[in-house]
Amino acid sequence: MAVYTEVADEELASFIGSYDIGALLSFKGIAEGVENSNFLVHTEAGYFILTLYEKRVDPADLPFFLTLLQHLAAKNINCPTPVAARDGSVLGTLAERPAALVTFLEGMWVKRPRPEHCGALGAAMAGMHVAAQDFAMDRPNALAVSGWRPLFKECGPNIDSVTPGLSEAIAAELDTLENNWPNGLPRGVIHADLFPDNVFFLGKDLSGLIDFYFACQDMLAYDIAICLNAWCFEPDLSFNVTKARALLNGYARVRPLTEAEFQALPLLARGAALRFLLTRLYDWLSVPEGALVTPKDPLEYLKKLRFHQSVDSASAYGLSL
Repeated sequence: MAVYTEVADEELASFIGSYDIGALLSFKGIAEGVENSNFLVHTEAGYFILTLYEKRVDPADLPFFLTLLQHLAAKNINCPTPVAARDGSVLGTLAERPAALVTFLEGMWVKRPRPEHCGALGAAMAGMHVAAQDFAMDRPNALAVSGWRPLFKECGPNIDSVTPGLSEAIAAELDTLENNWPNGLPRGVIHADLFPDNVFFLGKDLSGLIDFYFACQDMLAYDIAICLNAWCFEPDLSFNVTKARALLNGYARVRPLTEAEFQALPLLARGAALRFLLTRLYDWLSVPEGALVTPKDPLEYLKKLRFHQSVDSASAYGLSL
């Protein structure tokens, strides 16, 4: 989440007036993340999250995202639910941006996840995968392996200004992944961005999943690989196998992995590390001046990639089939 587009008070009040949620009482920007402009909106009916979709989001994808949230909520997956305006629409326009209002999800994200948090995340992710199996809409993963080299090129000529040799290291890893990326694994809707700040807890209990704006159809195990990167490294970037074991066990209790998925985890984890290295690198080199957001360090994911490159068996992640 972030704030790239400011909204005038009168314009926002008019927008809120198209909903049956009472008068606008207050609102404030949420300056986290790098994708869209987000606001916490307080009306007479309670709290809501307002999202203005910025340039990286294709407006044609928005019906997929919003319908997916409705589908998951109907399957008892705790996630923000789009609020319909009086005319029945869940997508409007505000400050010349596509905009949507969703319900506010109670809870807080955990900055230092423990194994029990990782286990709960694994179970919730598997539950989401199962619930979305009959979701009828399709959206290819724009940041799948086929999209990484074009993104690499978009980062421009200054990649090595981040650290010497980075461009060569990325190019070599792209060659490896493009030539060895797995096929034929179980597919479905994945979240594709289940970082700790997109998972809320109330006390010890997971209260919901948010920010589905990378959701797409891809290999289900790739979602697990993203979470191994996002949840199972310590601040010093050492890998915590106890957290990984909890995450994988939590997932497998709801949806057991196939042997092929298990064996593919090291390569999928390398791909996930490279994907976030590339998007962070792009943002680091090109974040708009004046945006109320601090780009995240891409080198964190270079170090994570180095770990996964050293893994010779999926058992290194703490689980055996």
